[in-house]
Amino acid sequence: MAPGLPTAMDRPHFIGIGGAGMSGIAKILAQRGAKVAGSDAKDSATAEALRALGVTVHIGHAAAHLADDASCVVVSSAIREDNPELLRAAELGIPVVHRSDALAALMDGLRPIAVAGTHGKTTTTSMLAVALTALDREPSYAIGGDLDAPGSNALHGAGEIFVAEADESDRSFHKYAPEVAIILNVELDHHANYASMEEIHASFETFVGRIVPGGTLVISADHEGARELTRRLDGSVRTVTYGESADADVKVLSVVPQGLKSEVTVELDGAPLTFTVSVPGRHYAHNAVAALAAGVALGVPAAELAPALAAYTGVKRRLQLKGEAAGVQVIDSYAHHPTEMTADLEAMRSAAGDARILVVFQPHLFSRTRELGKEMGHALALADASLVLDIYPAREDPIPGVTSELIIEAARAAGADVTAVHDAAEVPAAVAGMAGAGDLVLTMGAGDVTDLGPRILDRLSN
Repeated sequence: MAPGLPTAMDRPHFIGIGGAGMSGIAKILAQRGAKVAGSDAKDSATAEALRALGVTVHIGHAAAHLADDASCVVVSSAIREDNPELLRAAELGIPVVHRSDALAALMDGLRPIAVAGTHGKTTTTSMLAVALTALDREPSYAIGGDLDAPGSNALHGAGEIFVAEADESDRSFHKYAPEVAIILNVELDHHANYASMEEIHASFETFVGRIVPGGTLVISADHEGARELTRRLDGSVRTVTYGESADADVKVLSVVPQGLKSEVTVELDGAPLTFTVSVPGRHYAHNAVAALAAGVALGVPAAELAPALAAYTGVKRRLQLKGEAAGVQVIDSYAHHPTEMTADLEAMRSAAGDARILVVFQPHLFSRTRELGKEMGHALALADASLVLDIYPAREDPIPGVTSELIIEAARAAGADVTAVHDAAEVPAAVAGMAGAGDLVLTMGAGDVTDLGPRILDRLSN
């Protein structure tokens, strides 16, 4: 058993092992020497990447998949109580560990940077992981998305830094004790778990309270929700603000678009510092500045970290180019909240010039659509035309009266060209009928809309 492997997790079984967060923890445990097993609803490239590490991955959920000698069962908040493997664990008396507790245990004894916020966590975590790796710091990391290949969402590194995405959706980020915490923004989301902004702010306050003595909070000076959170803090934690606001500690002086990149200049410790961000848009430039401030807070020299951030060229599903056919580029976006949708569409608009932007949007969750459907529709008005699919339910049951029509009506009221498509199989032909050479097509959403990119490219080719 490798050093640093918690004894209770030397033979873990993961229910839903193919998920972004779960697969990352499973990968790190396997790299530390654990005998890892798990199950997932369907086979995937992520499952294959885990098998390559010696992990046993079962397809489908069945009580028989859980070995009698498993040391624990790891679950996420998405696992239902009637899951047969979870019921079998109760029969056998095997401890059940939440994903966040498992991740917290992996960070123990290291120097954690926990990246939180309603939007931008995966990108910012990835930027830090890539930049620190480029500087030979050999970080460990756990990210909510793949960098460049299936299974690249996590790594057990030999260095002392551990960079982790900290999920607020189910309050699981309360389990971590970071040396440096990043809060990118604070907005109302995850409506099944939070009823108000007051609850959101209280939850983030608890997260800030988990920063270790002598640690640092890096937080946006521009985002109103983040500024309100800063005002509510008691001053016991060292706080570094970043952004374009005049009172920011790390002040963003300029973000200059350069095609699909940006040149960013900040004022840090009274001196200007210019570096390149290899993805387009102001939103991503600010993520890079947050990463820079966090790394500096942990002792990494800014003069080294800033140029290393250019090594980050994107993460899967974050404005990821899927390919080009018939002069049309197809790009995949994970954006599913109105703020994310707006940021990605504005980034593409700044990079696209006169090109038309066509969106295939799949709403994610009934509760989010009920609360934010109008704002999603307004965001789609930034595109030249959009196709809107039915709602991807994920872990939720349908809510009466909540459909994609809420988004479509709001989009049309905002002057958008929007068409409803109820069968995803019709999308490739519909896009081929709309798109012309020079156009950009964005598949957008957190569900399986990402699978449509290759099909659209195939149809365009033919």
